[in-house]
Amino acid sequence: QVQLVESGGGLVQAGGSLRLSCAASGRTLSSYVMGWFRQTPGNERQFVAVIGENDAVTRYADSVKGRFTISRDNAGNMVYLQIDSLKPEDTAVYYCAATSSILMVTTPSLFRYWGQGIQVTVSS
Repeated sequence: QVQLVESGGGLVQAGGSLRLSCAASGRTLSSYVMGWFRQTPGNERQFVAVIGENDAVTRYADSVKGRFTISRDNAGNMVYLQIDSLKPEDTAVYYCAATSSILMVTTPSLFRYWGQGIQVTVSS
């Protein structure tokens, strides 16, 4: 069992930056592919970024490429999402998730463990 807790969200002006953190407990994260997703009211959870077990491979949604950076610290059992050049349309609840899949999956249903989510609000 893996417990995930996100932190670092908040209210920021457009053009600003945030760094979201995801702390894991229960098991080491080193054997999991980790992802970030986001969700707005009335919409499905949307893929943002995913990182392989050894952080050598990453994938991003087209809408965030060049602005978001996913990284991980396996020794510290942490995953991060650096968000730069924030836009109002980035406003959402952001979730950290873990999957034991060996593939770089991006479908939410393939992730077994989820954090509780954290709000990011970008003002224009």
